Amino acid sequence: MIYPHMRIIRGGGKEMGVDIQTKLRLALGSMKDHASIGKALVYNHDGKPFSDIEIAVLRATGHDNGPIEDKYMHEILFLVSNSPGSVPFLAERISRRLCKTRDCLVALKTLSLIHRLLRGGNRCFERELRNSHVSGHLQMSATNCFRNSSFSFLRSYAAYLEERVGWAITQAGKLEPVMFNGLEFGCYEEKSVDMVFRKLPKCQAFMDRVLDCSPIDVVPPADNLAQAAMGNTLKESFQVYIMYCEVIEILINMFFDLTTPARTLACDILKRASRQSKELADLYETCKRVMENKNLEYPRVQIITMDHVLALEQCSSFMSTSSSTGKQSEKEGDEDDTSSSSNQFSFTLETKISKVWVVFDEDDGELQVPVGIV
Repeated sequence: MIYPHMRIIRGGGKEMGVDIQTKLRLALGSMKDHASIGKALVYNHDGKPFSDIEIAVLRATGHDNGPIEDKYMHEILFLVSNSPGSVPFLAERISRRLCKTRDCLVALKTLSLIHRLLRGGNRCFERELRNSHVSGHLQMSATNCFRNSSFSFLRSYAAYLEERVGWAITQAGKLEPVMFNGLEFGCYEEKSVDMVFRKLPKCQAFMDRVLDCSPIDVVPPADNLAQAAMGNTLKESFQVYIMYCEVIEILINMFFDLTTPARTLACDILKRASRQSKELADLYETCKRVMENKNLEYPRVQIITMDHVLALEQCSSFMSTSSSTGKQSEKEGDEDDTSSSSNQFSFTLETKISKVWVVFDEDDGELQVPVGIV
């Protein structure tokens, strides 16, 4: 009578162990959060500047399994907007939170906070946050959780945000790459060769980071947080992909007007685009099955075949060969013309010494001068 009961306990032991471990983690995490917030409150009472921002960051990135609450996001943005010069402090507190934690959920929440701040702030705030990243105040890769190989999504998501911080949301609501010039950022000029060869590599680097983020790599405890993070990543990839296709079309239209080195660079870019288009189509199909958010509007991925790229490469090679042959023929023709002209007007110069004296009559006498050259 006892053995069946024993088997039931053993059968559910693993599940009960996991449940107890989760509850223990949440309890210890809650204690840590209260201790950290209490410490920040003491500093706030002593008049430490910007301590309210630190408290808001701690509350937004707690150890609970839920997503970041909107009220904490609004609080952070409100405090920063009313505290000039506080963005570097905010960046330092976020980096410190990410660096000190050993909890993967807290690390993922902190990265999600950075992502939401990049998406939810105004343009001035985004620029200051980018400047903080350039100056080293905002660091997204300094966390002990990356050593946990079972949570590869965390590393991929951090690498994505490292690339994402180099992009800005325009007044039209589009995501555009920014070119760095000191601490100033500006947009690229449209439909120019410079724009194509600067913007396309940025798009491809962005897409590589998106392709590294797979929802399959998410561990169950972080599923809700990772789903939300992946959802925002996909939405931004949709915008960038549309622009990516537009710039690829511009590149193909101007391909035969480019110089030979530029055509070679264009072929390399198109080869990379061919690989990315296939991988992106596979990723989107996977996300359609795995992602809980079924309202995402996936774009139709246009596959760039390698045959098309190789055909352009062959045309470029033929154009280069024809151009070189034409220049060589023209050079040889010029040399022939020069040789013919020199033969027509060539003659031999000879110098002879004459022994004939010529006599000139002058008032004072006769002057005899020899003729030297005849």
